[in-house]
Amino acid sequence: MTGNSNRLVTLVLLGWVCFAVALTGSFHSASAPAVAATVWTLTALALIACWKIGPIRAWALNVDVRWLVLFHLTRLFAGLYFLMLCHRGELSCAFAFPAAWGDIIVAVLALPLVAAMRTPLAKTLLVVWNTIGLIDIVFVVFSALRFGLRDWQSMHALRELPLSLLPMFLVPLIIASHVLIFFRVAQARGYKLKNSRC
Repeated sequence: MTGNSNRLVTLVLLGWVCFAVALTGSFHSASAPAVAATVWTLTALALIACWKIGPIRAWALNVDVRWLVLFHLTRLFAGLYFLMLCHRGELSCAFAFPAAWGDIIVAVLALPLVAAMRTPLAKTLLVVWNTIGLIDIVFVVFSALRFGLRDWQSMHALRELPLSLLPMFLVPLIIASHVLIFFRVAQARGYKLKNSRC
């Protein structure tokens, strides 16, 4: 992995954050389906970039998987913020409570997983954690859509800073990173099988 790949990925992420912040004003009136569509469209674009743009693909295929796992520590802060907004009455508690605890559990489990990455059980633990994490984040997206359709105003915090950065930046990256981790595990398994036949 070259320094050029690292720099390009950093610049793309910084540009993406700036773009998301700049668009927050127009995001205030977004409907629940529009918010969900934003998440899935940006996720698809992130994955397409990982597969089709050379330097980003080089980064995606060579970055240490531990960094992809540690990225999910951001979910701890999102989960705690959900609980705080629920306590303040600024976010539907029926949505915030399960979403928050799911994110907190996935984030907390990321640390012992990284510590165990050089053990014989590493690959199994990674697949289990990654599956749980992906199910959790997909649940959060569909739960936000369901509660947004039921009561649009109860989810207004997701359309305002700082939480607007979740659908417009963080959640697409989280989903894409889960897909990338699965790909990297499959790639490593294929490499090992190929070498065992030699």
